[in-house]
Amino acid sequence: MSPRGLRPRLLVAFVLVTVLGAAAVAWSGAGSASTALVTSAQQRLTETVAAQIAAVAPELASPPDQSALERLRAAVGRNTLVVYQDLRSADGSVSALVTDALRSAVRDQKRLMAQRITAEGTPWLLLGTPVMTTALDGARTPSGIEVYAARDLTAVEQEIDDMTGSAILTAALALPLAVVLALLAARSVLRPVRDLRDTARRLAAGDLDARSQPQGADELADLTVTINEMARSVQTSMAAMRRMQADARRFAADVSHELRTPLSTLTAVVEVLAMTADGMEPDARESAELAITETRRLVRLVEDLMEVSRFDAGTAQSRMEEVDVTRAVHDCLRARDWLGVAGLVAPGAVSARLDRRRLDVIVANLVGNALRHGAPPVRVDVSASGEQVRVAVTDNGPGLPEHVLPHVFDRFYKADAARSRTPGSGLGLAIALENARLHGGTLTAENIDGGGARFVLLLPRDAEVR
Repeated sequence: MSPRGLRPRLLVAFVLVTVLGAAAVAWSGAGSASTALVTSAQQRLTETVAAQIAAVAPELASPPDQSALERLRAAVGRNTLVVYQDLRSADGSVSALVTDALRSAVRDQKRLMAQRITAEGTPWLLLGTPVMTTALDGARTPSGIEVYAARDLTAVEQEIDDMTGSAILTAALALPLAVVLALLAARSVLRPVRDLRDTARRLAAGDLDARSQPQGADELADLTVTINEMARSVQTSMAAMRRMQADARRFAADVSHELRTPLSTLTAVVEVLAMTADGMEPDARESAELAITETRRLVRLVEDLMEVSRFDAGTAQSRMEEVDVTRAVHDCLRARDWLGVAGLVAPGAVSARLDRRRLDVIVANLVGNALRHGAPPVRVDVSASGEQVRVAVTDNGPGLPEHVLPHVFDRFYKADAARSRTPGSGLGLAIALENARLHGGTLTAENIDGGGARFVLLLPRDAEVR
């Protein structure tokens, strides 16, 4: 499972949200509880000290002596400091704990004051208050006695630590639960996504009947319905396109077949006409030569169309045999009287198992195209490397325009629309490419430095019929 996949991201997001939420709630609860606990402890201790002082204060002489201070300190309890002018009564180390800030606050505010400190790792609550006296008229005035008490908050801090530990444990316990919930949520989300992925792969592989079953009424269900509608539309379009292609191929094959017989007759007549053209009047001879040229062009076009229709129908037949490629190329050039304008460069005999007739068609189309649209001399290089045979045809013309290169093997494509009456049918290179593919090979076109176009044919030395 890729760490960048949708499932890991959903799991991480869900777990983070759940754990962080649980941690935030736990910490918030622990913080609120700890604050309430400290406040409650402080209020309880304050009330206790105040009650203890109030119980003894009315019995104190005025001004108090040392014994009165001792009695007041004993009533308040341990860790207590009682001060009256120069008199002092202390228990434990409270004198070192009481801060100057607390003393100043008690004297200035003339009421009970509290302060929390930590001394040597121990938390303390410091309470300071003046002892008030009540006059006959009910007025309360400071007696000059100050009481300071220190109370250990270790137990309270321990309770707070326990609550914090519980909060951490709660967040930790939420983790496995969050993972389980995340897996369930991710599964419910990813299941329709996987179904859509599988459907898309089947559609891409050509199975246009592939569909996904919508589940629920959410956005994924809407997406599933949309993809199903798209697949249905593509299937309809592809079916219509296949019918049109089949009709077009059948039309081309039928027309070519129907034209074959009359063209054979017309060819025989034209040959007779060609033999007698020299004895005709100049105007009649010119018309006869034009008819002869156009008839031969029409015959080649019909033959090419029939060959293309066989490729489209998958009925093209090949006769594989051991062939000397160098000799086959030489025979192709000699049969068409091209040896004077097309030079053959080869290291010697190059053997391969292929269809000799189709190799002849490929070379004839490439060299004929180079002579018509390039410039002589044309060079044909034959070589072999490893398990491949290479035949390269190079001309000395201006090369192929950049906008022509992607379309040079398209059927009926001509770079110059003004050359629509050239002898070629526009199918030669397309047929050459189909013949190369039939052998399991390739045919490519490129421009060379300094001008000129090069067509490179690569064929396996032991080709299988495709």
